[in-house]
Amino acid sequence: MKFKHLKILVITLFVVCYSCAQKIAPPEPFGPIPSERQLRWHEMEYYAFIHFNINTFTNMEWGDGSEKPVQFNPSELDARQWAKTIKDAGMKGVIITAKHHDGFCLWPSKYTEHSVKNSPWKDGKGDVLKDLSEACKEYGLKMGVYLSPWDRNHADYGKPEYVTYFHNQLRELLTNYGDIFEVWFDGANGGSGFYGGANETRKIDNRTYYQWDKAIEMVRELQPNAVIFGDGGPGVRWVGNEEGWANETNWSLLRRDEVYPGYQKYKELRSGHEDGTHWVPAECDVSIRPGWYYHKSEDTQVHSLERLVKIYYESIGRNASLLLNLPVDDRGLVHEKDVEQLMALKQQIEKDFSKNLALETKVSATNVRGNASKYEAENVNDGNSETYWSTDDDVKKASITLSFKEPTEVNRIVLEEYIPLGQRVNKFTVETEVKGKWKLIDTQTTIGDKRILRFNTVKASKVRVNIEAKAALTISNIELYRAPNFLTQPVITRNIEGEVTIVVADENIEVYYTLDGSEPNTSSLKYNQPFMVNQPTKIKAIAYNPEDKAQTRVKEVYFDISKKDWKVLKTPSTKSYRIPRIIDENLDSSWVSDSNIGKSKEVIVDLGKAYDLSGFTYMPMRGRHPEGIISHYEFFVSMHNEKWMPVAKGEFGNIKNNPIEQTVKFKSTKGRYIKLKALKIVDGVDKMSVGELGVITE
Repeated sequence: MKFKHLKILVITLFVVCYSCAQKIAPPEPFGPIPSERQLRWHEMEYYAFIHFNINTFTNMEWGDGSEKPVQFNPSELDARQWAKTIKDAGMKGVIITAKHHDGFCLWPSKYTEHSVKNSPWKDGKGDVLKDLSEACKEYGLKMGVYLSPWDRNHADYGKPEYVTYFHNQLRELLTNYGDIFEVWFDGANGGSGFYGGANETRKIDNRTYYQWDKAIEMVRELQPNAVIFGDGGPGVRWVGNEEGWANETNWSLLRRDEVYPGYQKYKELRSGHEDGTHWVPAECDVSIRPGWYYHKSEDTQVHSLERLVKIYYESIGRNASLLLNLPVDDRGLVHEKDVEQLMALKQQIEKDFSKNLALETKVSATNVRGNASKYEAENVNDGNSETYWSTDDDVKKASITLSFKEPTEVNRIVLEEYIPLGQRVNKFTVETEVKGKWKLIDTQTTIGDKRILRFNTVKASKVRVNIEAKAALTISNIELYRAPNFLTQPVITRNIEGEVTIVVADENIEVYYTLDGSEPNTSSLKYNQPFMVNQPTKIKAIAYNPEDKAQTRVKEVYFDISKKDWKVLKTPSTKSYRIPRIIDENLDSSWVSDSNIGKSKEVIVDLGKAYDLSGFTYMPMRGRHPEGIISHYEFFVSMHNEKWMPVAKGEFGNIKNNPIEQTVKFKSTKGRYIKLKALKIVDGVDKMSVGELGVITE
């Protein structure tokens, strides 16, 4: 009888204690916390930018405002194609440049004639924003708008009247096109412009001129769920570069009042401020090409899959969102080369995160808040973002371990804090247990909304995360993956000394190559370290994945004599520090002369000794703002830099639209000195540029 009473008492006490445990209070919010609209924005993660405007038809990045609406005339504009592409790529929304700095409006604004209503497109009856809004609804995408505060067309820019105009246009965008998830204000403000024909420079104080308080109030009134982007927020901040990456340490916090609406120390925006006063998370904006607007010349310069994957991991994987720009072309379509790379990126990311191995693990932690199941360690792999593992208030340093049933290969970890209560973690390490011994994988700082680490594949029994925070830990999610080896075509380069390097995106991929012109296979030379090539050589290489025995197509590169003894003797420029770029074997660097060089458009190079020359190569300047590209040339050879023999003369056909390396052959001529003379420059500019100059001796 006594035993029965004792048993009842024990059960009663257990129920009472369990009930009390369930009522353990959650941690108090720590520091600045996100608003509801910011939390919804964090869920977006990956969305598109559309730069499409009159610049698309003038081949400009920044129009000066003197453009005419009649120049806007896409032949196949299809916003549904944009939306379908964006949806298929795995993005959740799109932001469109409704008005860029040139002032041209993609909607029929009633406050200006400088808009689509005066263009031949759809006989002036078109509205790009309406088309996109309807397409977004059809494909389940959210829509945002970019409205440039600067307007190089408007006659009243710099005066109070323009601010009224700016606010009126903002109201049009916020009331006529449905729900808006983000309002994007560019940081470029004031400078030279057409300004209704004044053609002058106008300066403004960007902190006060636009009456931002009234603009923000309008957004809050008309689109209460929209976040506002700017250099310093106030809702979402620029990441401090246009290359698509945040620093490894990235706080969603900012000393906002110190920064907003602009900040000279823009590099700080890459990390935010640990002591920030407001929640202002980072957005990484980057274009899929060098430029923001479409340029036919960049059809060959769409970012590689390796570059796009790197951008993904260094933006979304570093507590930021990714805003990837698609420069719609002059047909009014997302270009097929851009579509191809977008889908390749999606497929690769899906491969990397195809199976969450953490779902198969048993989880334990060194501390659980009040020993309550509400905060238990298992919350990190329950697939519910609203639950989280937490520690007691006085425990700011703890470990959580995920144990596999049997050793399992892993090379990715995803970590997420429960950010509705703030960002707390300031240091963490990841360890794996292999054959009973713990191995340090990585040491990092912040986590935030999402942090992704890549590391070499480890066959581990356990994975342990050791975390230090500024308050009680709140970790909502941990995921583990075994991403496949990343098979990409090898990149073969040579430096000025003649040293050849072959690089692939994944160190687990093997590279095999030949130097005799034969086709490479897994029995060919295996690349382990750089090697020298000083004589004319054709290198062929393949990348091979030992996991599934797949291999890439053959990559072929020809190198002629090395340039270690070369010297540039003459250029029409005073920028001497740039001159070595003409022959530095780096296709990403370039030399460009001063302006106003007149007829002296020639470059002379000493090869160090005499060779039998049979041709030359010219790589035009590439990148976002190429200039001084040679379209018509004459090439000379000399033995003693005195008497010059002309050996070739002609045109680099279509080089403006297709800026790839040009190869010109000529009758074999012995010489030590070469001279490239520009007879005509693209667009008639009075300067000259060279990306790389080479010779052919075979």
